Amino acid sequence: MLFALWDPAKNRLFCGRDRFGIKPLYFTKGDQGFVFASEMKALLPYVESIRTNQEILPEYLTMQYTIGEQTLFENIHTLMPGHFLLLEGGEVKIRKYWDVSYDIDHTSSASYFTDKLEHLLHDSVNYHLVSDVPVGSYLSGGIDSSLMTVLAHQKNKDFYGAFHGRFMEYPGYDESAYAEDAVEKIGKPLYVTDITSQDFSDNIEKVIYHLDTPVAGPGSFPNTWFQNLQGSTLKLCWEGKVVMMIFGGYARYVIAYFEQSIRAAIEGTYKNGNFVVTPESIIPNLTLLQEYKPLIRQFWKEGLFGPIDERYFRLIDRSADTKNEIDWGLFDKESVLQRFKGIFNDGARVKKEAYFDKMTHFDFKCLLPALLHVEDRMSMAHGVESRVPFLDHPLIEFAATIPANIKFPGGRMKALLKDVFKEEIPSKILNRRDKMGFPVPLKEWFAGPLKEFVYDIFSSQAAKTRGYYDPLKVIENLDHSSQFSRKVWGLLSLELWHRTFHDNETAYKKLVSS
Repeated sequence: MLFALWDPAKNRLFCGRDRFGIKPLYFTKGDQGFVFASEMKALLPYVESIRTNQEILPEYLTMQYTIGEQTLFENIHTLMPGHFLLLEGGEVKIRKYWDVSYDIDHTSSASYFTDKLEHLLHDSVNYHLVSDVPVGSYLSGGIDSSLMTVLAHQKNKDFYGAFHGRFMEYPGYDESAYAEDAVEKIGKPLYVTDITSQDFSDNIEKVIYHLDTPVAGPGSFPNTWFQNLQGSTLKLCWEGKVVMMIFGGYARYVIAYFEQSIRAAIEGTYKNGNFVVTPESIIPNLTLLQEYKPLIRQFWKEGLFGPIDERYFRLIDRSADTKNEIDWGLFDKESVLQRFKGIFNDGARVKKEAYFDKMTHFDFKCLLPALLHVEDRMSMAHGVESRVPFLDHPLIEFAATIPANIKFPGGRMKALLKDVFKEEIPSKILNRRDKMGFPVPLKEWFAGPLKEFVYDIFSSQAAKTRGYYDPLKVIENLDHSSQFSRKVWGLLSLELWHRTFHDNETAYKKLVSS
């Protein structure tokens, strides 16, 4: 997944990273030479000073992750997934060796796609089960993790069991009943841990330390509880990431498709091209969006029917409600949009007009590495090997050829995956329409038991010196954030990141000579 080779004959270093970004590699080049590591904090003693990358900071403030080789630390870079690096004669050369292309197969039958998907996923499961230690899984109660758990047990009767974290303090955040359905199907135990607001305040700074950088949302916090519970029991566990992107599992895909279907109907263009969703086909699936009405209002409040790249950018933009807290005059947000467009409109990879493929392509290229970063950092912090069976390159390359009307018919999320594996997935999980990822009760915590914790952080003297945001405005607006807003989470993570690394620069510099 990640390796480096030194060739003494040619005085040359070769570094390679896996196709998807399962394992990270970072590097810096300066007066002390070329230094690389799998964690950014290991490079901090070798940079001239610990500074925030002002060019990339607006990317994080917009999306809560970064999308290129630059990181939030100035002069620290990441080797992108599917790339290798050569260092020779003091010169760094980086080359791409793999990428996924959406060369859509419009000639094969639906049965061909279902049969091949089943075959390739079973192959990947067999491959990822090879181990000399017991295997378990992280189980959220959704389609992806439930399917992985059932398939693992089918092929390995020594499968250990599954691990689940739940929030019991507020209604609507306990998914354990669905996780119980999955393990009941295979007759294996479910190991459950309750996660509380006290756990958050006691451990969030440790989470930021292990992450090196604040990325990919509040799921990083419960993720560490999975790893902690599982790491005390066994050392190998499965994770179900990537299905959300490849097979259409995010509600925002349905929201965007709904708008496109209305536009196509009005303009009479829904029969143009290979696949444009129709209003009739999407209506039965709109109940999936019941919990997302605030997000839809936010998405549509500034109008409809703009260019699809700008529309999707607004769906992933986490900064819409931060105008009071962040001094956006300091940043070039237009450059963030242009970098986004360069990936979203990559004609070499997504050749047709399918909106669905453009959305999933961007998330696969940019959001997925951020999620995998969290998975790697949290698992390694607890001595756990985390595997992602859905990330097998023959499976991913095949999935990218499937037409959108087969993968995502009428906006039905994960339709193909559910149809192919409907016998393996418990019916209550297969038919549920209220799954919202791994929801964390941040709004309730920050307005209740953690309000003083958040207040203390943002009212500190250090927070007032950052310069690009107003911590007192964060406190003033704390009670007005919507359930879907990640404003407080994003700025809290960023402030703790400053505290952990920037404010401890002297300690990191001493590590070089110690």
